[in-house]
Amino acid sequence: EANEKEVGMAGRTQQLKGKANQAAGKAKAAAGYQSKSGKTEAKGEAKNLKGKAQEAAGKARAKAKKATR
Repeated sequence: EANEKEVGMAGRTQQLKGKANQAAGKAKAAAGYQSKSGKTEAKGEAKNLKGKAQEAAGKARAKAKKATR
C-alpha cells in the first residue's frame, strides 16, 4: 500500500513541479524579451517546455497507475 501511495504522489509531484517550471520559464522568457536578451528569453522558453513535458509525464504516470488498480 505504501508503494501505491508513493507512485500516486510521484505523479502529482511531477505535475506540480512541471507547473512551477512553466511559470518560472514564462517569467524568465518575458524578462529576456523585455531586456532584449535573446539568450535569457531562450532559456526561459526551454524551462517552460521542460515544465510542460514534466507535467505531461506526471499525468501519464497517474493515468497508468489508475489503469493498473
